[in-house]
Amino acid sequence: MPGFGFAKFQTISLHLVSSKLTVMNAIERAKNIIISPNKEWDVIASEQPNTGQIITGYVLLLAGAAAVAAFIGYGLIGFNYGFFRYSSTTWGIYYALRVLVGAVAGVFISAIVIDALAPSFGSEKNMGRSIQLVAYSYTPGWIGALLAIFPPIAIIGAIAGLYGFYLMYVGIPKLKKTPADKQAGYFVVSIVTIIVVYVVIYFIMSRIVLSVMGLSYGINGGL
Repeated sequence: MPGFGFAKFQTISLHLVSSKLTVMNAIERAKNIIISPNKEWDVIASEQPNTGQIITGYVLLLAGAAAVAAFIGYGLIGFNYGFFRYSSTTWGIYYALRVLVGAVAGVFISAIVIDALAPSFGSEKNMGRSIQLVAYSYTPGWIGALLAIFPPIAIIGAIAGLYGFYLMYVGIPKLKKTPADKQAGYFVVSIVTIIVVYVVIYFIMSRIVLSVMGLSYGINGGL
């Protein structure tokens, strides 16, 4: 049916255009939050928080790109751990999953804790704002994680990710309406929260997922 074919083509075209716009918006947001954080946090503060859009249109896009880099780096190029060399698609899948699960779970869990602590620091309790704060502060980490495409330099990306701490410090008073005299305290507690959540998530991933996938660091895991 010609009419049906045209309607389907039109739907696919609109979807592709929408997807392209989403990607371009994510790239623009990432660039702006890194280059001019003060200005970009003001822009973000003027937006109505949309958790679903932030996760699907930003977190999953950036973390997804980092996951692909991790798969290529650890699965196809390979990496050294001690005296052993690792390189297999299974390892690539594990590291890709670690990036994706860590991104989504890390943003949600950290935001929940940070939001719950807000009243203790005279800040606004608003889960949407907390999601914005955590997700956009993670930006340097996900961009830095792209260097995992070549494992020997992945550490450089990890170090670059520390810039996210500064982004959070700048963003806290703008999004959470934190008083100046409590900004430092709230910032420190937020950073500790993110680090603890990060460690717990990756501990669980290493204990459960590695076992399920039959992977291990050692004689039997090196290929």
